[in-house]
Amino acid sequence: MSGAGAPRSRLVDCSDLRVAVVAASWHTEVMDGLLAGARRALRAYGAQAQELRVPGTFELPVVAQALAAEGYDAVVALGVVIRGGTPHFEYVCSAATDGLTRVALDHRVAIGFGVLTCDTDAQALDRAGLPGSGEDKGWEATSAALETARLLRDIRSDR
Repeated sequence: MSGAGAPRSRLVDCSDLRVAVVAASWHTEVMDGLLAGARRALRAYGAQAQELRVPGTFELPVVAQALAAEGYDAVVALGVVIRGGTPHFEYVCSAATDGLTRVALDHRVAIGFGVLTCDTDAQALDRAGLPGSGEDKGWEATSAALETARLLRDIRSDR
């Protein structure tokens, strides 16, 4: 299981952070689960978030970049790409990963990477945080983004 060895969340106060959640529209059941997990994490950390939907996973980086440029402390990117019979999977996964990494580094903003890259629908459902799922990647991506944003804010305030 890919979730083995995951760290425990440090529930820090994130009520003062500007947060956005950007979610792809493909694979509705999986995306609904990822968004529900993100919302649970936001509540646990005391944070509010603007939610935006994009057509697909490929579009996540450009919207994350626009939000980072507007001063958001954390952007959670949620999507799912399921392998098919063409190289499309590799191109979309690479573009999303590289693009979101670039946004994080160029803007020094916390990015929650909640993009599922799965071989099958069953793998995606098992990571979506739905009843019966083995993992909750919406929670994990949001938790990681919030804790990183808090740390970045603390680093900046120590200067």
